Amino acid sequence: MSLFNDTFTSLQGALDYSAAKNKALSNNIANVDTPGYKAEGVAFKDILAKEASFQTKTTHAGHINFSGEAGQSYTTYKKHDSSYHPNGNNVDIDKEMNELAQNQIQYQALVERMNGKFQSLQSVLKGGG
Repeated sequence: MSLFNDTFTSLQGALDYSAAKNKALSNNIANVDTPGYKAEGVAFKDILAKEASFQTKTTHAGHINFSGEAGQSYTTYKKHDSSYHPNGNNVDIDKEMNELAQNQIQYQALVERMNGKFQSLQSVLKGGG
């Protein structure tokens, strides 16, 4: 018997994703002036592949293959061949700040949802009073 249901597991996975995305965005912002730096991003597909505990079957060439190796990194590089700055850096600070703000809002909402679940559990343990 499990003390926590699948909702806690899903919320934990979403929080892990949001934390990994926050780290990548923070690195991008910190390296906005670093020559040759390529912006990092977190791909949901990679996280799903790492966390997925089910078998998938692709029946069409356009389907996403979720078979991934355990231990693969959450962080992937994006836009290798692009360069927004003369020094080879491809960090768009406005885009990164926008994504960071959106990610922080999502993270806060997930934390509040998790807190609500714990408060419900605490209420049950106290006998509903």
